[in-house]
Amino acid sequence: MLTENERMMNRRQFAAGMCAALAAATCGGLAAQIRTATSSPEERVDLNHASLDELMKVQGMTRVWAARIVRFRPYRAKNELVDRGVVTGDVYARIRDYVIAHREKR
Repeated sequence: MLTENERMMNRRQFAAGMCAALAAATCGGLAAQIRTATSSPEERVDLNHASLDELMKVQGMTRVWAARIVRFRPYRAKNELVDRGVVTGDVYARIRDYVIAHREKR
């Protein structure tokens, strides 16, 4: 027969094990989502040449932000969106994996 202290210890160990398993499952799923969220360079939308409708296909993009991107072209690098105040840091964090800034060849 188990004492009250032994039963409590078993419950704590069980709860700790369940928490660890849940955390591992959650973090593993999140890592998989992050890996699949990034797109290859061929699939990215070009900030300097995309139409408003093409920019709207970018995950996390709104019509207002897309219009601002078009209005303030051209860009030498995609991080200029934040550096020049075209979009906020939060918006840039949502779209940075889906856009690229190709420059014109001279």
